[in-house]
Amino acid sequence: MTKNPILDELHAVRERLLADAGGTLDALVDRLQAEEQKSDRPRFRSRRTKRCTGAAKPRESEFENLSLPPGDL
Repeated sequence: MTKNPILDELHAVRERLLADAGGTLDALVDRLQAEEQKSDRPRFRSRRTKRCTGAAKPRESEFENLSLPPGDL
């Protein structure tokens, strides 16, 4: 197995962040969200559109009614 110093460092940082947050991914996400709330940096706010909320009428895809070639089952 080859050593990749960048990946090794990335894995070490990930392990340290998890350990600092109590060892669980949920705790790490909670900690990062709390830090984000306290930050003065602007936060991304997505716009909800009709398409992503399901309010848009479904369109039929041009590929929906195509059959598979023989042997591709």
